[in-house]
Amino acid sequence: MDARDARGVRHARHWDRLADRYDEVSAGVERRFLAASRPWVAGRARGRVLEVGVGTGANLPFYPAGVELVCLERSAPMLEQARRRAAAVDRPATFVLGDAGALAVDDASVDTVVSTFTLCCVPDLEAALAEMVRVLRPGGALLLADHVASDHWWVRAPQALVDAVTVPLAGEHLGRRPAARLAALGLEVVESRRTTLGLIERVHARQPG
Repeated sequence: MDARDARGVRHARHWDRLADRYDEVSAGVERRFLAASRPWVAGRARGRVLEVGVGTGANLPFYPAGVELVCLERSAPMLEQARRRAAAVDRPATFVLGDAGALAVDDASVDTVVSTFTLCCVPDLEAALAEMVRVLRPGGALLLADHVASDHWWVRAPQALVDAVTVPLAGEHLGRRPAARLAALGLEVVESRRTTLGLIERVHARQPG
């Protein structure tokens, strides 16, 4: 196993260990910074929906009735938490253990791809975005929310310092900005919003066609 693979295994174990107490540990951050983005994103989903990085299932209460929901997660303990939440909120869904960088989903087979506060942690951001675009049908929606590199320089500087700790520890990047890569992948941005000093970005993008 090379160094990169070893880091990936270490990061995966970090999230596995955290799964049972993730909601408790992150409750303050969730309430202050993340929660408002979830209905904005999940509420726009339509048709056959793939959520990439479902985590413990925090988006599940906000999906419209009638969507056909498939939830993907690379951490088995996190996926189990999401299953429990789906049962608690009576949200029918299919749960799949898998990798955002190699989706086991047919080309152009999904109406909506959702990912919230996940692309900061995937090992290969470019591969994950390319896979999301690949599985979208023409006219399909890519709906994202994440903590990103701020558009204020005086916020980006401390973000870089935090990255020096969180990237080696858990593979979590504060300085990424997935939206900046969407045009190169052929998507058009329908709407985007930044909040919280530019730290949180919500994006609704569309596959042409």
